[in-house]
Order: sequence, then C-alpha cells, then structure tokens
Amino acid sequence: MAKEGLLDPNVKSIFVTCGDWDLKIMLPGQCQYLGLPVADYFKQWINLKKAYSFAMGCWPKNGLLDMNKGLSLQHIGRPHSGIDDCKNIANIMKTLAYRGFIFKQTSKPF
Repeated sequence: MAKEGLLDPNVKSIFVTCGDWDLKIMLPGQCQYLGLPVADYFKQWINLKKAYSFAMGCWPKNGLLDMNKGLSLQHIGRPHSGIDDCKNIANIMKTLAYRGFIFKQTSKPF
C-alpha cells in the first residue's frame, strides 16, 4: 500500500468486502492473537452487501451470487475463490456506479 501511495493522507482509499466479518471480526482477532495492532486503514470499509441493498432495495441473502443475479451479471469463477470474488466484487461495484450509485463507508468506527 505504501509503494502505491495509498497511505498518503491526501489519497482517499477504502477496502470493500462482501460482509463485515473479515475486517470487523477475523482480522482484529488474528491481530490480537499475533500481538499486532490493527492498522487504521483496516478500520473502515464498504460492505458491498449493504451498499447493494441501499442501491437495489433488497438484501442479497446469498451474497455475490444474488448480487450478480440481481444485476444480470454473469458470475465469474468459483464462489469463495479469492481472486474470483475480487473480480465479481469489482463487476458489481462497476455496474452500481454506472447506474449512479455513490459508494460510502458502511462500517462504524471501532
């Protein structure tokens, strides 16, 4: 992130997840287990499920599969495969943005 200039205070960036669990529960627990602090940039994110529900008016019960279906997008690859999930998240975000949706942080500070 430093190499790409994303830690510069003048650069706005945020992580996007499909749910809150990874950054709200798992990462802090793993950091605590390893005796490491949670970096501030991991303390805010966009939960794509919440963003999708704001944009589309319904909750995607089956996550990426439902969001792709609701937007008439073809699911890429295998569910829960890291790089494939990233591609699907990017396609969903691109489609929502193209439709005029403005993404905002969905996590609450902790």
